[in-house]
Amino acid sequence: MFIQIVCALVARLLFILHSLIAVGRVIFVKHSWYSFLTLLILPLVIEMVITLKRRRGKDYKWFSPAILFYLISVIPSIWILEDHYYHYDIKDTMSLTKNAHSPFSFRVKGLQLLNSTCSDAWKLGLHQTLLLTLIIGKWLLPTGIGISKDQLSQLLLIFVGIAADILEFTSEMLSEEKVKTNTVLVYTILAVWTWSMLQFPLHVADACQNPPSSSLLSTHLADIWNIIISLFIHDGPFFVVRMVVMFSYGVIHQMLVFFTIKNCLVVTLQLYRLYVIIEDYRTSN
Repeated sequence: MFIQIVCALVARLLFILHSLIAVGRVIFVKHSWYSFLTLLILPLVIEMVITLKRRRGKDYKWFSPAILFYLISVIPSIWILEDHYYHYDIKDTMSLTKNAHSPFSFRVKGLQLLNSTCSDAWKLGLHQTLLLTLIIGKWLLPTGIGISKDQLSQLLLIFVGIAADILEFTSEMLSEEKVKTNTVLVYTILAVWTWSMLQFPLHVADACQNPPSSSLLSTHLADIWNIIISLFIHDGPFFVVRMVVMFSYGVIHQMLVFFTIKNCLVVTLQLYRLYVIIEDYRTSN
């Protein structure tokens, strides 16, 4: 019981620490007025107190409020930083063009390159640590009733792959020059990224062994839930965005084509999996 409470506390303190780092970076690059973002951590603190007191740290079976509140506390900071660095990159590009023939152009380019490198490191670092914190936190959070350690290990392995794909999506898309100069596209990519993060509070592997039932949904609940998440939250939206970037904006290179094909294959296989589940259910009944 003591270890369970400690793990629950450590996971939430890890969430709070990372959120504070993100808010601190926003305050550093923007203005102290953005300290109001710390208020977004308050729901996570309240959830921590309630869960430790009433549930002795145990998470819920199907859903993790702690992870949801963590995402709510950190994602706005990342949005603000991405927006700030987006406009900063545009300003740098205009400045470089203006000072191209200036005698001080070498010094200007050097300073702007240094600032750009630091901003890119911060952006990538926050995205990386967000995903790592989610996986480590989910591992530390005591499982709820009905979730076995085997199911939790399956869930963590699934999320490691998902995290790698999400990181590749944001780092690849937002680094493209044609994407950087398009405000609507940048915000669309961030919106799809935010939408994809909503799968982390869900426990999609904890119903892998449903008892037989007369209902298709009850019998194959976990499989259908995984298919829905893949089609509408992860691979489906990623595939659409990558296709738009390639065919509407002319951004085509080897890695983008590879991950587009990968998303297409996963969507196709998920649809085929859904077809197999329905056919097996019809045959057995």
